[in-house]
Amino acid sequence: MDLTGILPLVIYDDKCYLCAKFAKIVSIFARKKILVVGHYTDFGMKIKAKIFSDNYDSTKMFWFVSDKTAYGGRAAILPLISSILKPKIKRSIQYEIPTSCGTDCKTPKAVFLRTKSLFSNSEIIMIK
Repeated sequence: MDLTGILPLVIYDDKCYLCAKFAKIVSIFARKKILVVGHYTDFGMKIKAKIFSDNYDSTKMFWFVSDKTAYGGRAAILPLISSILKPKIKRSIQYEIPTSCGTDCKTPKAVFLRTKSLFSNSEIIMIK
């Protein structure tokens, strides 16, 4: 699979209600310029196999992948906003963003923990 035809893209935790809401907001603001795909979808698994090493747990944060770099968590926020604001015209494959999860992920504690996780986790990986 060649990644250049599908970049930029956001990989999010599709088993988390709040993460799915975040992905939906990104999708709306990006206006089909950025592909949004879940960690656990078949397509997401194929993409992650190309980007991350086999023993790396990429599910601990969301990822923004552009050109030759994958930005994770806090490090992804500015490049993601920058990409959304660019007037670049790009068609992208669109996927339905499911918002299913258990009731425990909708509690105030879960919101706090996910927000804390977003601001505490950060990583940048160069793509081979």
